Amino acid sequence: MDLTLPPDDVAWAERARTFAEEFLFPHEEELELTGHLSRATKDALRAAVVEHGFNAINHARDVGGQGCTQLQQTVINEQLGKATGALWAVAWHPAVPLKHGTKAQIENFLVPSCLGRRRAAVAITEPDAGSDTRLIQTRADRRGDRYVINGEKWFVTSADEADYLIVHAHVDGDADKPTLFLIDKATPGVRIQREPKFMHTYVFGHLELVFENVEVDDDRILGGVGQGLELTKDWFVEARLQIAANCLGAAIRAFELANDWAGKRVQFGRPIREFQGIEFMLADMATEIMAAKSLIYRVAWEIDHGTDRKVVHARASALKLYSSEMAGRVLDKAVQIFGGRGYMRDNPVERLYRDVRVDRIWEGTSEIQRVIIGGQLKKRGTALFTGWPT
Repeated sequence: MDLTLPPDDVAWAERARTFAEEFLFPHEEELELTGHLSRATKDALRAAVVEHGFNAINHARDVGGQGCTQLQQTVINEQLGKATGALWAVAWHPAVPLKHGTKAQIENFLVPSCLGRRRAAVAITEPDAGSDTRLIQTRADRRGDRYVINGEKWFVTSADEADYLIVHAHVDGDADKPTLFLIDKATPGVRIQREPKFMHTYVFGHLELVFENVEVDDDRILGGVGQGLELTKDWFVEARLQIAANCLGAAIRAFELANDWAGKRVQFGRPIREFQGIEFMLADMATEIMAAKSLIYRVAWEIDHGTDRKVVHARASALKLYSSEMAGRVLDKAVQIFGGRGYMRDNPVERLYRDVRVDRIWEGTSEIQRVIIGGQLKKRGTALFTGWPT
């Protein structure tokens, strides 16, 4: 078998590495110390994303994207994921459910989103509804020829930067009618409740939004009444694949920095890497990264070769679970190897340590991933995870 990356994929990875180092890394400390980037800086980064071809890598060229394969997306996200403060988010990935929009929705939402002229934020989680989407209280009631939406959404990532929202609501309050609505953020009745602060520093905000008698027409339904959960599942799969690749990049950067430091830092007359306690940590980090990279690249390759959607959903859960927890373990060791310096905010490993903690929570907690994997084991047996493509 030939596991060599195609030349085009290698080129994408190198371009992404260069982009991260030249355009993202220089803004890390500014973002960390001030908590935000200026509007001018954000606009400059958006222009750079387009100029260097990292806009909408997950969408086809005919709608303004880059038409990247899943493996190409993976190698790109791995490199961008090395940036702290989630600066990788400046390279937008319009939500995959937009592919299922009507012709008008694709023209008015997907295409301008791919080109960087519009930006969406996905609103699903609520105060009392997270992993269990049937508990969602946001409802869309039919009144005449319109829908009226009421509810509250939490953790709406990038909502401060977005100009429209993809809102998961239950039509008529019926949990069997989960539906996605495209809502302009400027629509009367959409209100920002607050912007909470979190453990990590993030280039954009995670807003809490309130919807009070927000009126939308039928043409703002994405995919059809009752199709919201299935479309959301597709979005979760895409997001989990990206998270896994970002985690891999974060772990690699921390590992490389820690390995370099262990060779330079001298205590008791010799570099600390010569002490078995440090050597074993580095060995464990190397092994975990190698395992995660092999898993991530394999699943990306399988997707590109037409693996069944339900199989992809199951393996994406395994991918997200392992990669996010791997990154946490690697980052913890990197901080330890740096000692007191690893606890300083001007050290990338400290920032990455806080950054990756959320990856075990959002887009499905580690516990939810285990539930999905366990359910698939019952339905399909062990070969789903132990077998190999044939």
